Amino acid sequence: MNTLFDGHTGDRENDDSITSPPESRRHYESEELIPEITLSMVGGVGSMLTQRLINHFGDVESILAASESQLQAVEGIGSKIAKSISLARSLCNPEALIAQCRENGISLIAKKDARYPELLRKIHDPPVFLFVQGEFKPADDLAIAIVGTRHTTHYGRTQAERLAAELSQSGFTIVSGLARGIDGAAHRGALAANGRTIAVLGSGLLNLFPAEHRQLADEVTEHGALISEYVPDQRPDKGTFPQRNRIVSGLSLGVLIVEAPRKSGALITASQAGEQGREVFAVPGPVDHESSRGCHRLIRDGAILVESADDILEHLGPLIKPAQHPKLDTGTIRHPAELQLNEPETTVLQLVGVSPTPIDTIIVHSGLLPHQVLATLGVLEMRRLIRRGEANTVVRM
Repeated sequence: MNTLFDGHTGDRENDDSITSPPESRRHYESEELIPEITLSMVGGVGSMLTQRLINHFGDVESILAASESQLQAVEGIGSKIAKSISLARSLCNPEALIAQCRENGISLIAKKDARYPELLRKIHDPPVFLFVQGEFKPADDLAIAIVGTRHTTHYGRTQAERLAAELSQSGFTIVSGLARGIDGAAHRGALAANGRTIAVLGSGLLNLFPAEHRQLADEVTEHGALISEYVPDQRPDKGTFPQRNRIVSGLSLGVLIVEAPRKSGALITASQAGEQGREVFAVPGPVDHESSRGCHRLIRDGAILVESADDILEHLGPLIKPAQHPKLDTGTIRHPAELQLNEPETTVLQLVGVSPTPIDTIIVHSGLLPHQVLATLGVLEMRRLIRRGEANTVVRM
């Protein structure tokens, strides 16, 4: 079976239709997604190319019905991909994929589904589908990624576990890649603090890598989610891990690098975080150790130096006091000054009405970046000033 994605990332373009969500969303049953699944099973068709095709033809059904010559009229579609698309309905078997997911407790979540993480939806090349074991929760809007080298030291593992635990206790979900070294330590730190954690795989969910993290993966699934953009039996290779890193950063408000030599996949994640408008944090290490070189270079180039979770909380601003939960009478609206809100919190709260307010409307009118709005909404919800409504809306309490 072909993978849903082939690692294609070259067709980047500024197209608002790629990340602009519809006015309302719902949960989609897998059978409703058969045309989209069929197209995604075509090798060479990634998320950006899919959007170009939709922009040209209008919908996926029309894409699958198009002739090879019509398909080649779309930029980036050569004869080979055009032929594969035209044969997709006869060669691909989306029903078998759906059955495989159900047999193994895997949810297939489309980008247009209400369950799809909003932060990830906003990046320039979000996966068309996510395969998920476990579940996403609204609290996951407040997420920090912690990544680093596989060949870690005792110092690195200790710092990763400590910082993950501190951030978990402050209300953050910890995102990482389930790899050996820093990734595993980050997941374990979050679990030790009874926090939530999300692991993004560079393989299919039924082809776990590394295999020795099976028990850890089960714990992550129980206290968060195990996710992949690849079909369940996809084997990992050298191209799948850099590709998955954009999801690690895309799910997060910021990325914390703990131990990374000068050539490290963690630095790719940091670079992608910068491109996505996320904050980049780094933990310093011994100046004479190779595993510190990458972090020190990031700090020199502008990353925020982190010694404790407070450094991250203070820099993100709206999340300085995420554990406070003022009790308010339902339906009572208090002036922001009484609540000692900062400027972003005040701005966002004033845009939330007593009737359901679309989050996209708040983003448009707030003047803030999408991830800043989502983070601020998370804090306001934790303070019981707003609550989540249906179809990606919020309501003032």
